[in-house]
Amino acid sequence: MFRRRDKRTPRPDDLTAFVDEGSEIEGRYAFRGTAMLNGRFTGEISTPDTLIIGEKAVVSASVHAGTIVVSGQLSGEIVATERLELRATARVSGEIETPALVVDEGAVIEGRCRMTARKTPESPAPVRDLTVVKR
Repeated sequence: MFRRRDKRTPRPDDLTAFVDEGSEIEGRYAFRGTAMLNGRFTGEISTPDTLIIGEKAVVSASVHAGTIVVSGQLSGEIVATERLELRATARVSGEIETPALVVDEGAVIEGRCRMTARKTPESPAPVRDLTVVKR
């Protein structure tokens, strides 16, 4: 009955930027954090973080992001260095490159997809002692 939410999937309340339906933007958009596009965008998008392409969005761009979540239309060169999620309403065309691809039933992909190896951190995170002490 209930579907468990993937903790890696961004939530709307995590947004740092939002482009609403009816907006039209052309050019280069670079940001940090999580941005959601629901309008029209043409050009280049780059972020090390998360891009959400909403159901009403029409994006024709070269996109390079850590995580990309698509519910609308996206065409162009698409590079997700962490993960690419295609929701049921997604329509994607072009060249895709990502180490992790999640495709919901109903999503449409036209073009080529190249699965790459995940990038490993150069040095591991420090180990922390998380021992709980009861008094």
